[in-house]
Amino acid sequence: EMLVGPSKAMFMDEISTGLDSSTTFQIVKFMRQFVHIMDGTMLISLLQPAPETYDLFDDIILLSEGYIVYQGPREDVLEFFEFMGFKCPERKGVADFLQEVMSRKDQEQYWGDRDKPYRYISSEEFSQAFSSFRVGHLVAADLEIPYERSKSHPAALETKKYGLSNWDLFKACFSREWLLMKRNSFLYIFKTTQITIMSIIAMTVFLRTQMKHETFADGGKYYGALFYGLVNVMFNGVAELALTVTRLPVFYKQRDFLFYPSWAFALPIYIFRIPLSVLESGLWICLTYYTIGFAPAAS
Repeated sequence: EMLVGPSKAMFMDEISTGLDSSTTFQIVKFMRQFVHIMDGTMLISLLQPAPETYDLFDDIILLSEGYIVYQGPREDVLEFFEFMGFKCPERKGVADFLQEVMSRKDQEQYWGDRDKPYRYISSEEFSQAFSSFRVGHLVAADLEIPYERSKSHPAALETKKYGLSNWDLFKACFSREWLLMKRNSFLYIFKTTQITIMSIIAMTVFLRTQMKHETFADGGKYYGALFYGLVNVMFNGVAELALTVTRLPVFYKQRDFLFYPSWAFALPIYIFRIPLSVLESGLWICLTYYTIGFAPAAS
């Protein structure tokens, strides 16, 4: 949902949790294509990505103990650590190397300068050394340039709560509700058939040939028939209750993201449900009103 919106900067935290490496690769590959085509920016945090997934990224930000150890092009990250005296083995995944070289217990095995004695280099020292590294100079130079507000896109600043007018929001929700009704057409056909069958059963139980209307006791039978009809019409919509409940999490999420207001979601539902309710009630009345004998004078 967020990818199809106007957002140009997206932040994703551990999107590979619970996914296998192949699925993660496909997702990141799509994200890379999206960024390059749409000229966007994505900041994605991953834990132990596979080598082929790691190679899809343009830039790397390495965080350790609250410090930014490296921030720059992916191709230059190994050069920085060689600058610090550490070398990645040929068959070692770069992502695994970056994680282990920051660990106190694993760092020594990657020490590459045999002419100098090894000593543990903390994350803070790495961060300070990065500012003197070639890529660190480029990052600092870019940050020193003040941003020109004249280059801002007119739509960069929010001027209204929703991206569309109230009428367009209503039309969008109306079209979606119509699509859902067509998709669930079997349910509405089933409900109509069900109330038709129940009305036939009711008219045979309270058939007018057996329904007297001279005494108060006879009136109780008519009250029973009315109550039975009311219960059937009212509970005929219970079959749709499960669909409504399953839609609520999606509604809450989209409402909180300001996709549309609550009224734009609810109004099309009322517009479509009222004719269906009238149809169901009309079927019940047409089949039971005269056969039960609610209007004996008409005969």
